[in-house]
Amino acid sequence: MSRSDRSPLLLAGLLAAAGTAHFTAPHQFDHIVPRSLPGSPRAWTYASGAAELTLAAAVALPQTRRVAALATAAFFVGVFPANVKMAVDWRRRPAPQQAAAWGRLPLQLPLVLWARGVAKGAESAS
Repeated sequence: MSRSDRSPLLLAGLLAAAGTAHFTAPHQFDHIVPRSLPGSPRAWTYASGAAELTLAAAVALPQTRRVAALATAAFFVGVFPANVKMAVDWRRRPAPQQAAAWGRLPLQLPLVLWARGVAKGAESAS
C-alpha cells in the first residue's frame, strides 16, 4: 500500500478516534464549546463527535472520499473557534497544558491541508 493509499485511511482513523472520544469522554469537550452557540454544550459535543464519525466512514470509502474530505476540511475550519476558546480558557493552567492548548491552533492548518490533499487524491483516482 502506497503512502497516498494510506493517507485517507489515516485521516479516517484520526476522525474516528476523535469522534469516539467525544462520546467516551464528553466532559473534555463540553467546556470548549463556544458560549455563543445555542443549546447545551453536551449536545454540541455529541453532534461534533457524530460528525467526525460520519466523516471518518465517508473518507474511508473511495466512492465518497472526495466530498467527505472536502467536508472534513470545512469541519476542521469550523471547530477552530473551540480550539481558540480552549487556549484562552487554559491561560492560567500549568505551562504544559497551556502549551498543548496553544499548540493545537497552528495544527489546524496542516489538518485542513491534509483533508484537501485527500480530496485532490480522490479526484485524480477517479
